[in-house]
Amino acid sequence: MPDFRPVLMVIGLFVAALGVAMLLPVLADLGRNTQAVTADRQAFLASAALCLAFGGGLAASCWGRIETITTRQGFLLTTGSWLALVCAAALPLTLGGARLSVTDAFFEAMSGLTTTGATVVIGLDTMPRGFLLWRSMLQWFGGVGVIIMAIAILPFLSVGGMQLFRLESSDKSDKIVPSADDLALQIFALYAVMTFACFVCYWALGMGGFDALNHAMTTVATGGYSTKDSSFAYFVEAGITSGPVDLVAVGFMIAGSLPFGLYLLALRGRGGALIKDGQVRFFALAVIVFTAIVAFRIVAALGFEPWEGFRLAVFNVVSIMTGTGYASANYSAWGPFALGIFFCVMFVGGCAGSTSCGLKIFRLQVALSALFVYTQKLSHPHRVTVARYNGRPLDEAVFRSVLSFFFLYFAVFATVSVGLSLFQLDAVTALSAAGSAIANVGPGLGDIVGPAGNYATLPEGAKWLLCAAMLLGRLELFTVLVLFVPSFWNR
Repeated sequence: MPDFRPVLMVIGLFVAALGVAMLLPVLADLGRNTQAVTADRQAFLASAALCLAFGGGLAASCWGRIETITTRQGFLLTTGSWLALVCAAALPLTLGGARLSVTDAFFEAMSGLTTTGATVVIGLDTMPRGFLLWRSMLQWFGGVGVIIMAIAILPFLSVGGMQLFRLESSDKSDKIVPSADDLALQIFALYAVMTFACFVCYWALGMGGFDALNHAMTTVATGGYSTKDSSFAYFVEAGITSGPVDLVAVGFMIAGSLPFGLYLLALRGRGGALIKDGQVRFFALAVIVFTAIVAFRIVAALGFEPWEGFRLAVFNVVSIMTGTGYASANYSAWGPFALGIFFCVMFVGGCAGSTSCGLKIFRLQVALSALFVYTQKLSHPHRVTVARYNGRPLDEAVFRSVLSFFFLYFAVFATVSVGLSLFQLDAVTALSAAGSAIANVGPGLGDIVGPAGNYATLPEGAKWLLCAAMLLGRLELFTVLVLFVPSFWNR
C-alpha cells in the first residue's frame, strides 16, 4: 500500500491555494450590493475559509520532507488533486446567488477545471461578476495552471515535477530547461503574457474590460467559458466590436494549442523550432483542410458570402478542434454534412504539451505511421521499414501505447454514449455529448447540447456520467483507470 502522506500534503496545499484564489471574485464585486452579489460574496468568503481550513489542516497533519514521489503516488496525486480541486471549486457555485444544485455545481466546476466548457448555467448576461470571473479562473487554472503549480511546488518540496507533467500531457519529450521549477516558472510566465496579449487585443477591438479579461483567460486556456449565453456570437453578430474579434480569437486559440515547450525553445534562440516541428505542421494542415471543407460547403449550399463563410468556418472549426468550444453561429443549422465534419473534428485536439485536449496530434501521426508500416509489410514482407516521428525512429512500445490509447479512448466514448442513451436522450445528443465530454470540447450537436443550447436540462445521472468522461479525457484515461486495477494497490 503506497504512503498517502505526501499525496495528501500536496493536495492540501492545492486546496488551500485555491481558497486564496477565491478572494479574487470577491474583489470583482466590490461596489455592487444587490442581493445576488451579496450572496455570492458571502459564498466565496465562506468557501475560501473552508478551503484554507481544510487544505491547510490536511497539509499540516501530513507535513514532512518529501524525498521522492513514486509512480503510484504520482498517479494518486494527479487524479486526487483534480477531484479535490473540483469539489472545492464547486463550493461557491452551490452556496452563492446562482444556487446551483450539488450536481450542477460539480458539473460546472469539473467542466471548468478540465477546460471542457460545457455549462448548465442559463442567464450568464445577468450573473454577478464574481461568479463569471470564477468560472473563467477555473479554466485558466485548468489550462496549465494546476499542472504548473504542481511542477513549481513539488520541486520546492524536493519532488521531481516532470513526472506529473508527463502524466497530464502524455508527452515524453526531452526537458526544455534544466529543472522542473525553471520549466514551471517559464511556462507560467509565458502563459500569463499570452493571456495579457489576448486581453489587450480584445479590449482594443471594443470588448469591455471585464469581458475582455474573461475571454482572454478562456481563449488561451482553450476552455470556452463565456460571459454571454450566446457565447462569441454576442460580440460578432451584435456588431459590438470594431474589428474582426473572431479572427483574433482564432489566433490565440491556435497559440494555446501549440506546444509551450517549443515556445521556450524559440525564445532561447531556436526560432525555427515551431516551424520545423512535425506536430505543428500536421496541426496547421488539419486546420486548413477542415476549414476549407466547411467554408466551401456553407458558401455553396447555404449562400454565405465567401469572406463571411471563411470567418464562420475558421472560427468554429478551430474552436471545436482545439477543444475551446466557443460558438460564433449555430452550426447545427448548417446541415448534416457540416454536423458530420464537426463531430469528427471534435476528437482531433491540439498538440501535446499545450492547453488543448482531445486525441492530440502526435497520436494521430503515430497511428498513421503504424498504418503505413503495416501496409508496407503486407506488400513487401521482407522490406525493413522504420517509422519516424520528428526524425526519430519509433519503437514497438510507442506503437503499442498509442494504439492502446486509441482503443481505450473510443471504448470509453462508446460506453458513455450507451450510458447516456439510457436516460432517454436522442442519438445525436448522446453521441455528441459523450464525444464532447471525453474530448473536453464543450458544446455538442443538436438542439439540446448544441451551440444554441446547454446541458442544464439533462438528467442528473447523465451529468455525473459526463463529469466522469471529462475527468478521464483531461487526465489521459490511463492515469485514472489504473487506480481501479487491483494490482496497483499491491505492495
